Amino acid sequence: MKIPRALVLPVMLAVLFLPLAAPVPARAVETKEMLANPTLEVRARVLSKELRCMVCQNQSIDDSEAPLAHDLRMLVRERLEAGDSDAQVIDFLVARYGEFVLLRPRLSWHTALLWGLPPAVLIVGIGAILAVVRRRRSAPPGTQDPPNLTPSEEARLSDLLQS
Repeated sequence: MKIPRALVLPVMLAVLFLPLAAPVPARAVETKEMLANPTLEVRARVLSKELRCMVCQNQSIDDSEAPLAHDLRMLVRERLEAGDSDAQVIDFLVARYGEFVLLRPRLSWHTALLWGLPPAVLIVGIGAILAVVRRRRSAPPGTQDPPNLTPSEEARLSDLLQS
C-alpha cells in the first residue's frame, strides 16, 4: 500500500512525536536519596508506597515531589539503616504523625466506621432491592399494571386527543 505524497510528512511527524505524548510516571525519589544497599532500598521503596504525603494527601511519599515527602523518605531510609524493622519504621511514623500518615489505615476501634461503612451500605442496598422485588412479586394481580380503559373511556380519550 502506497501512502499519498501529501500524507507522508504528517504521518512521519506523528510517528516521531507520538512517543512524546505517552504518559511517563513521575519519579519523585531522587538518586541521591537511594541507599547503597539494594535490599534496604527495596524495603524503603515498599514502605514509601504505604505512607501518605501530608501535603498531597492522596499520593504516597514515593510518588510525591513535596519537600515534606522528601524528608519522610529520608527518615524512612535513616531508620532502616539504623536497623529498624518495617513495622518499627511504620510505628515510629504513626507515633510521630498520627495514623493519617498511612495510606491504608489500620483496623482499630476508631477506624471501624471507615472500614465498616462501605460493606454496611452495600448490604443495606442489596436488602432494599430484595425487599422491592419481593413486594412486587407478592402484590395481588392487577395492582402492578394500571387498569385498562373501558370502551367508552377509550372513545372519550380519542375524541379529546383529536380536538
